Amino acid sequence: MATIDLIVLGILKKGPMGAYDIQKLVDYRNISKWVRISTPSIYKKAIQLEEKGFIKGNIVREGKMPEKVVYSLTQAGEREFERLMLAIAAEPIRIFLDFNAVVVNLDSLPAELQKSCVESIEKNISSLKTHLEENIQEKEEISEIPETGMAVLRQQFVLVEAIEKWIASLKEKFC
Repeated sequence: MATIDLIVLGILKKGPMGAYDIQKLVDYRNISKWVRISTPSIYKKAIQLEEKGFIKGNIVREGKMPEKVVYSLTQAGEREFERLMLAIAAEPIRIFLDFNAVVVNLDSLPAELQKSCVESIEKNISSLKTHLEENIQEKEEISEIPETGMAVLRQQFVLVEAIEKWIASLKEKFC
């Protein structure tokens, strides 16, 4: 998947690191909240990107720790990073919300279950909003957090607020 390629290459553009460290950074930045990316996909992607010549792995050992592979970007990886940035930025914007599969089928449920489904979606959006609020507050005080990362957090917050308003109108029809 090109998006995961771009994330891994973008992280390595900032400096060499192992797949475990990439995963920890993905977790810390909450990237998996807005892009489908899992721990196994990062490890697989690192191997694939190395096979394609976009990154190079060097085995290192720190003290008594076990050996690990530290990846760095190659010149081909630099070019692929730039190509992906331009290609993905030029793609039409698609917003996939898994819960829309529930919404389009609400009218196939009895009223009580419709209400339950909408309330579950509402609860999950509220939970996500709380998480984003806390994350934004926590990270606004850390000067090392890039402004581009904060921009994505703020974008997600605005989307959550819009979904909250939409849920209110959905509840009027189904609850």
